[in-house]
Amino acid sequence: MASKYDAIIIGAGQAGPSLAHRLAAADMKVAFVERHKFGGTCVNTGCTPTKAMVASAYASHLARRGAEYGVSIAGEIRVDMKKVKARKDAIVAASATGVESGLRGNSNITVYAGHARFESPAEISVGSDRLTAPKVFINVGGRAIVPEMRGIDQISFLTNSSMMDVDFLPRHLVIVGGSYIGLEFGQMFRRFGSEVTIVEMAPRLIKREDEDISEAVRQIVEKEGVQVRLNAKCIAFRRVGDDIAVGVDCEQGSPEEIGSHVLLAVGRRPNTDDLGLEKAGITTDKHGYISVDDQLRTNIPGIWALGDCNGKGAFTHTSYNDYEIVAANLLDRDPRRVSDRITTYGLFIDPPLGRAGMTEADAISSGRNVLVGKRPMTRVARAIEKGEMQGFMKITVDADTKEILGAAVLGPGGDEAIHCVLDVMYAKGASSVIQRAVHIHPTVAELIPTILGELKPLKHAATIGAA
Repeated sequence: MASKYDAIIIGAGQAGPSLAHRLAAADMKVAFVERHKFGGTCVNTGCTPTKAMVASAYASHLARRGAEYGVSIAGEIRVDMKKVKARKDAIVAASATGVESGLRGNSNITVYAGHARFESPAEISVGSDRLTAPKVFINVGGRAIVPEMRGIDQISFLTNSSMMDVDFLPRHLVIVGGSYIGLEFGQMFRRFGSEVTIVEMAPRLIKREDEDISEAVRQIVEKEGVQVRLNAKCIAFRRVGDDIAVGVDCEQGSPEEIGSHVLLAVGRRPNTDDLGLEKAGITTDKHGYISVDDQLRTNIPGIWALGDCNGKGAFTHTSYNDYEIVAANLLDRDPRRVSDRITTYGLFIDPPLGRAGMTEADAISSGRNVLVGKRPMTRVARAIEKGEMQGFMKITVDADTKEILGAAVLGPGGDEAIHCVLDVMYAKGASSVIQRAVHIHPTVAELIPTILGELKPLKHAATIGAA
């Protein structure tokens, strides 16, 4: 006999718990299923722990630079990785415990610990328990891809998840993948004291970004001693005593990098391969992402997919927005849609990158008449005062409509300053709205109006923002 509920939620990532509490507040009886850790990727292996570790890495980096600021520090700067991990673990535990206790403490929510599988569109099994509900919400997240590379089965390797257990300093960390995860761990562990090499198959880092951003990021990490190997066409692995040889087959340099540890950071895949989706008739794409419409409904009535498993965002903020979209449609008669949101995200190296809207390449390919404004951080007073002058700001605007198409802020506070542009984009305001705004001095964001007052046609981009 199946236990009956008004709704079943599978997965305690960013979207699931918030939706559960909202449904419970509407007096719905909710079954909540989680097989492992409450809080999902963000709390346990993503945003929360990595940014805690980034903070420790920044502290060590700033301590080493103390003399530049007139601060004398006696003795060698050393990093205690066990204490770094303990600090990170305490922050994670507080957050995860809060999520779990909140769910268990809600009288309208029943928590089931175990792996959920569909038995039919309206029935879920969790071990020996059977649950049924007219509404089912899938929020199962994703995990690191382990690629089929030659020799991968002959070595031990790390992923973003197992990196959370590292309480030692790798002698030489070789990172396969030069995108967001790889770059964050690369700079972080270089600052902790490891030798670091990033191996990337593409001709540049973070290839989804514009070329000037990719190049600036490469210069930032290389300045700190991270070795970057691009054009690695045939990555392979082999044991060399206690070390690991990573074959890179680059156009220049040694054909192998010898490291003590390897981190795989080559992408993620959804946790949808062991849910029994076929028993419910739920459609997925060729990568395993659950197919959903603009309001996150699957092809089966009464079933929704939220968060990383639907391929619509793969960020914590988009997962939370998925919850908001579903709740608005179900409970508020507010027809919110995925297509309403503007692409935005951050790269949390130091200095960070904040991105909103189109890249410059996107704007060009859209066929619009594009204006662009750009300013290096060497011409931003706050950056100069902080001694953090790497990076730049760039904004693209439609020359005919004055619509802001996109922006990138790579520099101190870039992950915060980008919201000045993003919020006006959501308000559908013209670029003149920010251009005429009075911002606080001295800040990084105060230069956004200045940039918008210096827009030039894209064909002159090579001279824009020159020092």
